[in-house]
Amino acid sequence: MTSARPFPFRSFVWSVVLIAAGTSGVYLSYELVVKPKQALQDQIREQKETIQKLEQDKLRLEAFLKILKHIDRRARIEVLQQTKDESGNLKTTIRFTEIDDDGKPLSMFRDFTLPGKEVYFDTLVIKFDDHFVEQSDPLKGSALMLFRRIFSSTMRAEDGFVIDADGQAPATYAGRQAPNAFEKDLWKRFWEVANDEKLAKQMGVRAIHGDAPYMRLEPDRVYEICLRSTGEVIITPGTHITTP
Repeated sequence: MTSARPFPFRSFVWSVVLIAAGTSGVYLSYELVVKPKQALQDQIREQKETIQKLEQDKLRLEAFLKILKHIDRRARIEVLQQTKDESGNLKTTIRFTEIDDDGKPLSMFRDFTLPGKEVYFDTLVIKFDDHFVEQSDPLKGSALMLFRRIFSSTMRAEDGFVIDADGQAPATYAGRQAPNAFEKDLWKRFWEVANDEKLAKQMGVRAIHGDAPYMRLEPDRVYEICLRSTGEVIITPGTHITTP
């Protein structure tokens, strides 16, 4: 009868040690080499995405700033004289002229005499969603404005001087290019769109309302009332009228 071979305990221990060492080596290699490399790659990818987003935001901001500077409609207001009547009431006579970007008249001027010196410029404004403006959409790429009437603080708005006819595309726009069916429909249905959120959204309208900025006019001054592409109606500070 042969005796049993002794268990190779020493070899087994060394095998375990070698396996453990190999496993530790793989773990350390992953932790010290592979994992940091993956983290670095993730960081680089995130940085590239951030840079790309910042570049897109920069281009978008530059485009928006360019739009902000663009004027879609403007008129020159010249204060011809301010006098008092026999009762001591002040009257202001102004000359209203629509002009282009170079200051050249687009239509015949109109003179108005109003009581007082605080004069309101009643307008109707249509503003489209921002992305239409930013993309220079051919139909909705800029705000629209109708000069409704001019009146002063000492008279009823209803008694003001009418400039553009309600419900019709302003003549100035028609002079630049024939108003399209979309614009005609908007002006015709102005107050309907203004009071119907669903309809306004369907037409891409962000805001639609009246706007009546006013200025305390001083004699021998000239002002400009302007509509920016984004829909803000502004009046510039007065400057002295220059005589030829």
